[in-house]
Amino acid sequence: MTETFDRETAAAAIEAPGTPEEHWAAWDGLARLPAVPPPSGPVVVVAAHPDDEVLGFGGTMAQLTGAIHLVTVTDGEGSHPHLPAGRIAALRAAELEHALGALAPRAYRTHRLHIPDTDVGAHERRLTRQLATVLRQTGARLCVAPFTGDLHADHEAAGRAAAAAARQTGTPCWHYPIWMWHWASPGDPRVPWSTARRLPLPSWAQARKQAAIHHFTSQITPFNLDTDTGTDTKAKADPAPDTVILPPAELAHHTRPFETVFI
Repeated sequence: MTETFDRETAAAAIEAPGTPEEHWAAWDGLARLPAVPPPSGPVVVVAAHPDDEVLGFGGTMAQLTGAIHLVTVTDGEGSHPHLPAGRIAALRAAELEHALGALAPRAYRTHRLHIPDTDVGAHERRLTRQLATVLRQTGARLCVAPFTGDLHADHEAAGRAAAAAARQTGTPCWHYPIWMWHWASPGDPRVPWSTARRLPLPSWAQARKQAAIHHFTSQITPFNLDTDTGTDTKAKADPAPDTVILPPAELAHHTRPFETVFI
Protein backbone atom coordinates (compact mmCIF):
# COMPACT_ATOMS: atom_id res chain seq x y z
CA MET A 1 0.00 0.00 0.00
CA THR A 2 1.51 3.34 -1.05
CA GLU A 3 1.81 6.39 1.16
CA THR A 4 -0.42 8.34 -1.26
CA PHE A 5 -3.14 5.73 -0.97
CA ASP A 6 -2.84 5.79 2.80
CA ARG A 7 -3.24 9.57 2.85
CA GLU A 8 -6.20 9.51 0.49
CA THR A 9 -7.87 6.83 2.59
CA ALA A 10 -7.28 8.80 5.79
CA ALA A 11 -8.56 12.03 4.23
CA ALA A 12 -11.74 10.27 3.15
CA ALA A 13 -12.12 8.99 6.70
CA ILE A 14 -12.64 12.58 7.93
CA GLU A 15 -16.08 12.35 6.38
CA ALA A 16 -16.70 8.89 7.84
CA PRO A 17 -17.37 7.80 11.44
CA GLY A 18 -14.18 8.31 13.42
CA THR A 19 -12.30 6.48 16.14
CA PRO A 20 -14.34 6.58 19.38
CA GLU A 21 -12.69 8.35 22.29
CA GLU A 22 -13.02 5.23 24.42
CA HIS A 23 -10.56 3.51 22.08
CA TRP A 24 -8.02 6.26 22.68
CA ALA A 25 -8.69 6.22 26.42
CA ALA A 26 -8.06 2.48 26.56
CA TRP A 27 -4.69 2.77 24.78
CA ASP A 28 -1.78 3.02 27.20
CA GLY A 29 0.34 4.65 24.51
CA LEU A 30 -1.07 8.07 25.33
CA ALA A 31 -0.40 7.63 29.04
CA ARG A 32 3.20 6.68 28.25
CA LEU A 33 3.96 9.79 26.23
CA PRO A 34 6.63 11.96 27.90
CA ALA A 35 5.07 14.90 29.72
CA VAL A 36 6.30 18.46 29.21
CA PRO A 37 5.43 21.59 31.23
CA PRO A 38 3.61 24.58 29.74
CA PRO A 39 6.05 26.73 27.75
CA SER A 40 7.15 30.18 28.79
CA GLY A 41 6.28 33.13 26.60
CA PRO A 42 6.12 35.00 24.41
CA VAL A 43 4.29 32.27 22.45
CA VAL A 44 2.78 32.58 18.98
CA VAL A 45 -0.19 30.24 18.48
CA VAL A 46 -1.30 29.69 14.89
CA ALA A 47 -4.79 28.49 13.93
CA ALA A 48 -6.04 27.69 10.45
CA HIS A 49 -9.60 28.52 11.58
CA PRO A 50 -11.12 30.23 14.63
CA ASP A 51 -11.47 27.39 17.19
CA ASP A 52 -8.44 25.27 16.19
CA GLU A 53 -6.23 26.92 18.80
CA VAL A 54 -8.76 26.31 21.59
CA LEU A 55 -9.48 22.71 20.60
CA GLY A 56 -5.84 21.73 20.24
CA PHE A 57 -4.03 23.96 22.73
CA GLY A 58 -6.61 25.88 24.78
CA GLY A 59 -5.97 24.18 28.10
CA THR A 60 -2.28 24.97 27.86
CA MET A 61 -3.00 28.53 26.72
CA ALA A 62 -5.02 29.04 29.90
CA GLN A 63 -1.91 28.24 31.93
CA LEU A 64 0.58 30.48 30.12
CA THR A 65 1.84 33.51 31.98
CA GLY A 66 3.82 35.22 29.22
CA ALA A 67 2.49 37.09 26.21
CA ILE A 68 0.34 35.07 23.80
CA HIS A 69 -0.04 36.14 20.19
CA LEU A 70 -2.79 34.38 18.26
CA VAL A 71 -2.60 34.22 14.49
CA THR A 72 -5.89 33.24 12.84
CA VAL A 73 -5.04 32.37 9.26
CA THR A 74 -8.58 32.28 7.81
CA ASP A 75 -11.85 33.70 9.06
CA GLY A 76 -13.47 30.26 8.95
CA GLU A 77 -16.04 31.51 6.47
CA GLY A 78 -16.07 28.21 4.60
CA SER A 79 -17.50 26.14 7.45
CA HIS A 80 -21.07 26.64 6.19
CA PRO A 81 -20.74 27.15 2.42
CA HIS A 82 -24.51 27.49 1.93
CA LEU A 83 -24.62 30.59 4.17
CA PRO A 84 -23.25 34.14 3.57
CA ALA A 85 -19.46 34.04 3.99
CA GLY A 86 -19.20 37.50 5.53
CA ARG A 87 -21.78 36.73 8.17
CA ILE A 88 -20.13 33.42 9.06
CA ALA A 89 -16.74 35.14 9.31
CA ALA A 90 -18.12 37.77 11.69
CA LEU A 91 -19.89 35.14 13.77
CA ARG A 92 -16.79 33.00 14.11
CA ALA A 93 -14.65 36.00 15.08
CA ALA A 94 -17.15 36.82 17.84
CA GLU A 95 -17.21 33.20 19.00
CA LEU A 96 -13.42 33.18 19.28
CA GLU A 97 -13.42 36.44 21.25
CA HIS A 98 -15.87 35.00 23.76
CA ALA A 99 -13.96 31.72 23.93
CA LEU A 100 -10.69 33.50 24.69
CA GLY A 101 -12.43 35.45 27.43
CA ALA A 102 -13.48 32.16 29.00
CA LEU A 103 -9.97 30.72 28.83
CA ALA A 104 -8.34 33.36 31.00
CA PRO A 105 -9.01 36.93 32.20
CA ARG A 106 -6.20 38.35 30.09
CA ALA A 107 -5.63 40.13 26.80
CA TYR A 108 -4.60 38.00 23.86
CA ARG A 109 -2.97 39.84 21.00
CA THR A 110 -4.68 38.62 17.86
CA HIS A 111 -3.59 38.75 14.23
CA ARG A 112 -6.23 37.95 11.59
CA LEU A 113 -4.71 37.28 8.18
CA HIS A 114 -7.94 36.83 6.17
CA ILE A 115 -6.50 34.14 3.89
CA PRO A 116 -9.38 32.40 2.07
CA ASP A 117 -10.84 29.46 3.95
CA THR A 118 -10.22 26.06 2.28
CA ASP A 119 -7.44 27.61 0.15
CA VAL A 120 -4.55 28.15 2.57
CA GLY A 121 -2.20 26.01 0.48
CA ALA A 122 -2.40 28.44 -2.42
CA HIS A 123 -1.14 31.21 -0.12
CA GLU A 124 1.50 29.23 1.76
CA ARG A 125 4.50 31.35 0.76
CA ARG A 126 2.72 34.54 1.76
CA LEU A 127 1.67 32.94 5.03
CA THR A 128 5.25 31.86 5.76
CA ARG A 129 6.44 35.45 5.31
CA GLN A 130 3.67 36.82 7.52
CA LEU A 131 4.34 34.30 10.28
CA ALA A 132 8.07 34.95 10.17
CA THR A 133 7.34 38.66 10.62
CA VAL A 134 5.09 37.95 13.64
CA LEU A 135 7.73 35.67 15.20
CA ARG A 136 10.42 38.32 14.80
CA GLN A 137 8.29 41.23 15.99
CA THR A 138 7.04 39.40 19.07
CA GLY A 139 10.36 37.86 20.04
CA ALA A 140 8.54 34.55 20.30
CA ARG A 141 10.23 31.80 22.26
CA LEU A 142 7.89 29.20 20.76
CA CYS A 143 5.54 28.81 17.81
CA VAL A 144 2.58 26.41 18.13
CA ALA A 145 0.65 25.46 14.99
CA PRO A 146 -1.58 22.77 13.46
CA PHE A 147 -0.12 19.32 12.81
CA THR A 148 1.38 19.03 9.33
CA GLY A 149 -0.03 15.51 9.01
CA ASP A 150 -3.59 16.32 10.11
CA LEU A 151 -4.96 15.46 6.63
CA HIS A 152 -7.06 18.62 6.58
CA ALA A 153 -5.55 20.70 3.78
CA ASP A 154 -5.79 24.06 5.58
CA HIS A 155 -4.35 22.62 8.80
CA GLU A 156 -1.43 21.04 6.98
CA ALA A 157 -0.63 24.19 4.98
CA ALA A 158 -0.77 26.37 8.10
CA GLY A 159 1.46 23.90 9.93
CA ARG A 160 4.01 23.79 7.10
CA ALA A 161 4.11 27.58 6.85
CA ALA A 162 4.61 27.89 10.61
CA ALA A 163 7.40 25.30 10.54
CA ALA A 164 9.13 27.15 7.69
CA ALA A 165 8.79 30.51 9.46
CA ALA A 166 10.12 28.98 12.67
CA ARG A 167 13.17 27.63 10.85
CA GLN A 168 13.84 31.05 9.32
CA THR A 169 13.71 32.75 12.70
CA GLY A 170 15.31 30.01 14.80
CA THR A 171 12.12 29.54 16.82
CA PRO A 172 11.14 26.11 18.21
CA CYS A 173 7.84 24.89 16.79
CA TRP A 174 5.25 22.52 18.26
CA HIS A 175 2.29 21.10 16.34
CA TYR A 176 -1.12 20.16 17.74
CA PRO A 177 -3.43 17.65 16.02
CA ILE A 178 -7.16 18.17 15.48
CA TRP A 179 -8.61 15.76 12.93
CA MET A 180 -5.90 13.16 13.52
CA TRP A 181 -7.86 11.88 16.51
CA HIS A 182 -10.78 11.23 14.18
CA TRP A 183 -9.14 9.35 11.31
CA ALA A 184 -6.18 7.71 13.08
CA SER A 185 -6.27 4.84 15.55
CA PRO A 186 -4.17 3.93 18.60
CA GLY A 187 -0.64 3.05 17.51
CA ASP A 188 -1.36 4.20 13.94
CA PRO A 189 1.93 4.00 11.97
CA ARG A 190 1.05 7.18 10.04
CA VAL A 191 1.43 9.20 13.25
CA PRO A 192 4.93 10.23 14.47
CA TRP A 193 4.38 9.02 18.03
CA SER A 194 8.10 9.24 18.85
CA THR A 195 7.86 13.04 18.71
CA ALA A 196 4.56 13.27 20.63
CA ARG A 197 4.44 14.85 24.08
CA ARG A 198 1.72 15.26 26.72
CA LEU A 199 0.78 18.58 28.29
CA PRO A 200 -1.11 17.71 31.52
CA LEU A 201 -4.02 20.02 32.35
CA PRO A 202 -5.03 20.82 35.93
CA SER A 203 -8.75 20.62 36.59
CA TRP A 204 -9.22 24.38 36.46
CA ALA A 205 -7.60 24.56 33.02
CA GLN A 206 -9.83 21.73 31.78
CA ALA A 207 -12.88 23.61 33.03
CA ARG A 208 -11.84 26.83 31.30
CA LYS A 209 -11.18 24.99 28.06
CA GLN A 210 -14.60 23.34 28.15
CA ALA A 211 -16.21 26.70 28.84
CA ALA A 212 -14.34 28.19 25.89
CA ILE A 213 -15.41 25.40 23.54
CA HIS A 214 -19.02 26.02 24.54
CA HIS A 215 -18.84 29.42 22.81
CA PHE A 216 -18.27 27.91 19.34
CA THR A 217 -21.99 27.58 18.74
CA SER A 218 -21.69 27.47 14.95
CA GLN A 219 -19.46 24.42 15.20
CA ILE A 220 -21.00 22.42 18.03
CA THR A 221 -24.73 22.89 17.39
CA PRO A 222 -26.94 22.89 14.30
CA PHE A 223 -27.97 26.43 13.42
CA ASN A 224 -29.23 28.72 10.66
CA LEU A 225 -28.61 32.39 10.08
CA ASP A 226 -31.80 34.42 10.24
CA THR A 227 -31.30 36.64 7.20
CA ASP A 228 -34.09 38.98 8.26
CA THR A 229 -32.89 39.77 11.77
CA GLY A 230 -29.20 38.98 11.46
CA THR A 231 -29.35 36.71 14.49
CA ASP A 232 -28.24 33.13 14.82
CA THR A 233 -30.92 30.58 15.54
CA LYS A 234 -30.75 26.88 16.19
CA ALA A 235 -32.28 24.68 13.55
CA LYS A 236 -35.99 24.24 14.19
CA ALA A 237 -36.18 20.65 12.97
CA ASP A 238 -34.30 17.77 14.52
CA PRO A 239 -31.06 17.75 12.48
CA ALA A 240 -29.22 14.78 11.08
CA PRO A 241 -26.04 14.03 13.09
CA ASP A 242 -23.78 15.17 10.27
CA THR A 243 -25.17 18.71 10.33
CA VAL A 244 -23.05 19.41 13.41
CA ILE A 245 -19.41 20.01 12.50
CA LEU A 246 -18.07 19.07 15.93
CA PRO A 247 -20.54 16.65 17.57
CA PRO A 248 -19.99 15.41 21.14
CA ALA A 249 -18.07 12.34 19.95
CA GLU A 250 -15.57 14.64 18.21
CA LEU A 251 -15.32 17.08 21.10
CA ALA A 252 -14.47 14.20 23.43
CA HIS A 253 -11.02 14.04 21.81
CA HIS A 254 -10.39 17.63 22.88
CA THR A 255 -11.65 17.59 26.45
CA ARG A 256 -9.13 15.17 27.93
CA PRO A 257 -7.09 15.99 31.05
CA PHE A 258 -4.09 16.59 28.78
CA GLU A 259 -3.22 17.94 25.35
CA THR A 260 -0.83 16.43 22.83
CA VAL A 261 1.77 18.12 20.65
CA PHE A 262 4.44 16.95 18.24
CA ILE A 263 7.81 18.60 18.79
